[in-house]
Amino acid sequence: MAFLPEFGGFAMTLIAFVVALSIIVAIHEYGHYIVGRWSGIHAEVFSLGFGPVLFSRVDSRGTRWQVAALPFGGYVRFLGDSDAASGKDGDVVRAMTETERRRTMHGAPLWARAATVVAGPAFNFALSIIVFAAIIIVRGQVAEPLTVGEMRPLPDMIFELQEGDEVLAVEGQEVPAFSDAEAMNEFSSAIPQARVLDYTVRRDGEVLQVTGPNLYPPLISQLAPQSAAYDIGLETGDVIVAVNEDEVSAFDQLKTHVEGADGAPIKLKVFRPSTGETLDFVLAPRRVDEPQPGGGFATKWRIGIVGGLAFEPATEVIGPFEAIGDGISQTYRIMTGSISGLWHMITGAISTCNMTGPIGIAQTSGAMASQGAESFIWFVAALSTAVGLLNLFPVPVLDGGHLVFYAYEAVVGRPPSDFALRVLMAAGLTLVLSVMVFALTNDIFCP
Repeated sequence: MAFLPEFGGFAMTLIAFVVALSIIVAIHEYGHYIVGRWSGIHAEVFSLGFGPVLFSRVDSRGTRWQVAALPFGGYVRFLGDSDAASGKDGDVVRAMTETERRRTMHGAPLWARAATVVAGPAFNFALSIIVFAAIIIVRGQVAEPLTVGEMRPLPDMIFELQEGDEVLAVEGQEVPAFSDAEAMNEFSSAIPQARVLDYTVRRDGEVLQVTGPNLYPPLISQLAPQSAAYDIGLETGDVIVAVNEDEVSAFDQLKTHVEGADGAPIKLKVFRPSTGETLDFVLAPRRVDEPQPGGGFATKWRIGIVGGLAFEPATEVIGPFEAIGDGISQTYRIMTGSISGLWHMITGAISTCNMTGPIGIAQTSGAMASQGAESFIWFVAALSTAVGLLNLFPVPVLDGGHLVFYAYEAVVGRPPSDFALRVLMAAGLTLVLSVMVFALTNDIFCP
């Protein structure tokens, strides 16, 4: 069920983007605020957004909480800051007493400043881990042995396989543990690409031979935003029954046709279970730089769909500690994948068009929301990881740049001079704005 209907419209896409960004910024800035408060640093302003203030209130600690008109970021301005980037207001700080100076970002001990700065990205990562863990808990983990939960609607076939069957083997190939990804890949590769397969199942304690669909039929379980399939109007649940008039029974057959087209347009005949119709589409595969399990990237022709099993597998409850562990692993994979992707763009191994800006992120926000609340929430968590990682880059004006300054102070015994800080902050701001303009240009001109 869609999170909001017709989410492809400009207004709804903008709302999805603002909601996603506001959540992430609020969590990031709250990390700075609360750890700063615990460390004895006074926050004068907590702002969600920039520009003219729409709403504000001052709490009992003297912090002004405000919502501004431009909801594309936010900041915490601490006592003694000259701007939202925590530049030092030297005249104000010098005029303070020692006690007052301790409550500023610039007069606090080094440990307090470092903890306050690192808290923003840390809270982003914590948000990601908690959200991923919550999704895993709600979904549950696939039951062992693999058990049919609910059959997916497939076209024109009646199968003997039914809900509750424990799948022991397919075409004589014993089903491995679903959690063993490598063994499952080997198993799926050995399955014939036929429309109807023989299953060995356990039903009510009895082992039976029954017919069932291809374990991995050419159905769409997920759509990639800004992909050929998404842009042409394919939907989750659709089943591709033919490519260029050739019948396809397995997802790998569809994949072979797409890769073999070498970017040329292909014709798809698609069964849509929601209406019972069979529809015709024409689309051209697009080049995609895909991360590889062993590291690096490979450029492939893709239309932007993810397949799945012919049935929803039954699930079992997963414990909170195991879910948190999986959430940490997912967050770590996003971080390492992002760093790898950036490095490969810098070295020219993959296209710089892989870097998207605000328009691309907004489009992705709307596309993920159109696929359901869970997809949108997952995207918010993934974007939170990316924002936290970005802020740790050692660039002045970013949190990572401040941490570099503190590391310098720890080694040398004194902070950089005010003049050096002003020059470095200006250089950092120029670099950040340049990257933003480059990413925005990609949004407009990249195919």
